[in-house]
Amino acid sequence: MSATSISKALTPPDIAARKGAAPIVCLTAYTTPISRIVDRHCDLILVGDSVGMVLHGLASTVGVTLEMMILHGQAVRRGAERALVVVDLPFGSYEASPEQAFSSAARVMAETNCAAVKLEGGEAMAETVRFLTRRGIPVMAHVGLTPQAVNTFGGYKVQGRGASAERVAADARAVAEAGAFSVVLEKITDTLARTITQQISAPTIGIGASAACDGQILVIDDVLGLFDDFRPKFVKRYAEFGRDADAAIAAYAADVRERKFPAAEHVFGDGPQRRGT
Repeated sequence: MSATSISKALTPPDIAARKGAAPIVCLTAYTTPISRIVDRHCDLILVGDSVGMVLHGLASTVGVTLEMMILHGQAVRRGAERALVVVDLPFGSYEASPEQAFSSAARVMAETNCAAVKLEGGEAMAETVRFLTRRGIPVMAHVGLTPQAVNTFGGYKVQGRGASAERVAADARAVAEAGAFSVVLEKITDTLARTITQQISAPTIGIGASAACDGQILVIDDVLGLFDDFRPKFVKRYAEFGRDADAAIAAYAADVRERKFPAAEHVFGDGPQRRGT
């Protein structure tokens, strides 16, 4: 990554300044080629711990390690020039104490050259958010449905209905007041997402929340139709690459079995070598 490309990249203050302005476009990415494509269209790229499920076949994000996040963070950073790159802190790498969180976040930032980290949790993590931001680590917060706590929630259930609405709103207020430059709102009601967006000064990034949020994020494999283990209601597929890949691989397999591939144009002859042959 060149110094020129780094200087062109959006920063956490740039994102924070978008509160109430043009919607912030965010997607996840885990590889360099996808990062290059996403970078051309998005303001923020999240190297999400969802990588454990969509690329590594894990049942949840709980088994993702710091080393996995660093590896994929490095790959994504190589492909990004303009978008702000944020890397998730995985389960178990930050909850014990603010000091543990700082150690993990500092390692992630140093080894990936990302601009910020993301962590899950509301009021319980506010002290940690404050500790990190005061020490030069920008934090994107994440409240509502927090996938790392899926076992506590008893599944991927909508949060913020009924009496729990105030709890989610209090979580969002706590991390925003602690210094988070943006707050992800996941799988909460539209009404609650609108209320939180009006209440806090940090931009809200919705995923299964509301069009009224300051920005939106989805998992890239969901957008492209590459992940079929489950399909949340809030996902809109913009392509069916998984289906297309299945058809392409089936055609390749048939050609190999019928000795149609490689054909004459794919093999090398014995004559004088020409450029490209």
